[in-house]
Amino acid sequence: MPVTPAWTDLVTKYQGSDFRRSVRQICNSFIPFVALLVLMYFSLSVSYWLTLAMAIPAAGFLARIFIIQHDCGHGSFFKSTQANDRLGFICGILTMTPYKYWRLCHSIHHRGASNLAKRSIGSIRTLTVNEYRGLSRWGKLCYRAYRHPMTLFGVGAFFNFVVAQRFTFTSFARKEWPSLHWTNLTLAGLLVLSILTIGFKALVLVYAPIMLVASSVGTWLFYVQHQYEDTYWISDEEWDYSLAALRGSSYYKLPTVLRWFTGNIGFHHVHHLSPRIPNYNLHRCHEENPIFQQATVLTIGSSIRTASLHLWDEAKQRLVSFEDLKRSA
Repeated sequence: MPVTPAWTDLVTKYQGSDFRRSVRQICNSFIPFVALLVLMYFSLSVSYWLTLAMAIPAAGFLARIFIIQHDCGHGSFFKSTQANDRLGFICGILTMTPYKYWRLCHSIHHRGASNLAKRSIGSIRTLTVNEYRGLSRWGKLCYRAYRHPMTLFGVGAFFNFVVAQRFTFTSFARKEWPSLHWTNLTLAGLLVLSILTIGFKALVLVYAPIMLVASSVGTWLFYVQHQYEDTYWISDEEWDYSLAALRGSSYYKLPTVLRWFTGNIGFHHVHHLSPRIPNYNLHRCHEENPIFQQATVLTIGSSIRTASLHLWDEAKQRLVSFEDLKRSA
């Protein structure tokens, strides 16, 4: 894929936030989400099936709120750093994600995306074929369990957002520990308030299905935007920022309504080229510049196969499945 440095000039006009569009996005994301929470609570006395049905659009709005948090973390949603951080923290309460800790991990992901030497932080664990072959039997079993769709996009995704992120006190993020404490304290306060007003059972019945759906969808989006057969992984010495963005990030072509709920994050190749582009400008940037249309295109249908890819084959320069590895042995 030919890549030129021209993209640095092309993205400039799409960078920078539009205050009115940002405020409008806050309104059309937060207000419907809160309204659905209220409706879901009152629906408990009617039918829990109705409650669960409303959990699906509620999860969509929560995913959209996460994208706002994501933009705040990149400093692209508002011009003011303070405004981004305050809104990002509020979003992080609803998504149960410590804002500043996540921001640090995500920035590490951007700096090392598609770099074989920098796969540990902020990314889904991906081993090479040789690394996998070097594992013990127990190690292979654990990796297989981790890469199973039910783990990555089901139980594991829910556990990561709801439980694991309460305890991510890692040494590399020591400066971000206050963010973890404040997020946990705020969540604890909201938990107590909810118990005193609507009760613990109602809280779980309403918010748990939302988090289950939203965490699964969010993890799937992050996965499919980097984990596809002809993606890009390279050694540290050969790593190139432009190639990592255009070849290591997909264009996930979603229907218009899903593109709206996911805040255009499907244009992930454009986002990785320039994280300072707010989500509402990604579509226009992609459409108006042919260079960005060279990225790998995935649809909902074609993306399903990516869930069966598990290992990076350095010899073949593509992701392969455990079955592919067994056949080639």
